[in-house]
Amino acid sequence: MKKLIPAATACLFVAAPVAQADVMGIGATIGYWDSDLSGTAASGSDRVDVENELDLSNNDEVNLSAFLEHPVPLLPNVRLSYVRIDQTGRGELSSGFDGVPAGVPVDSELDWRQTDLTLYYEILDNWVNLDLGLTARDLDAELEVSDEAGLTRSTTDVDAVVPMVYAASRFDLPLTGLSVGVSGNLVSYGGDSLYDYDLFGQYQIYGVQVRAGYREMAVDYEDGDDSLDIDVGGPFASVGFNF
Repeated sequence: MKKLIPAATACLFVAAPVAQADVMGIGATIGYWDSDLSGTAASGSDRVDVENELDLSNNDEVNLSAFLEHPVPLLPNVRLSYVRIDQTGRGELSSGFDGVPAGVPVDSELDWRQTDLTLYYEILDNWVNLDLGLTARDLDAELEVSDEAGLTRSTTDVDAVVPMVYAASRFDLPLTGLSVGVSGNLVSYGGDSLYDYDLFGQYQIYGVQVRAGYREMAVDYEDGDDSLDIDVGGPFASVGFNF
């Protein structure tokens, strides 16, 4: 992490003199993400497969974002994003997990909250758009597993604030309101890694923006004795405005 942060910060300051909007702009979006979950969770030496053993499935997901762009030189633009993933399941453990015995039905719930603060600059702003910046991600994920009778319960927690490199690119088709693009965040250090990306198509008219595509997010992170190595991916759709 110590090598990553100064390098990314240097990129921001190099970009700053040439990256500023001509006018003030604000916008917000709300979206739905139909995702599938795979991977493992660990508590100490015990490990569980969240897909095949816990049978977690999508229950409730909320995706919100807002941004502010301005013409002030050197100061970065600001984007806030929030993701909530709530998945529940009923399965059976192939081996004991953190005191929960194997071979009995188990109930599980994954409660994932993620808030991103992104500071970025517009490097290009015409029919080709390019943004570069840094994201501070507040990740709070909790997995609860209990036997059907509720006699034993395990809680796996990951709570961290992580710096990430941010990049977004969009290609506008002139005179159509249509565009395609990709955006994402990435960090890897000390054996831990986090990344996410969106591939999307977009249509915009009179400040109203409709977007659809594919989103994937992956976390491989240890927090004390607890760890998550989870991948979440699937189609998404959103609607928003900007002016």
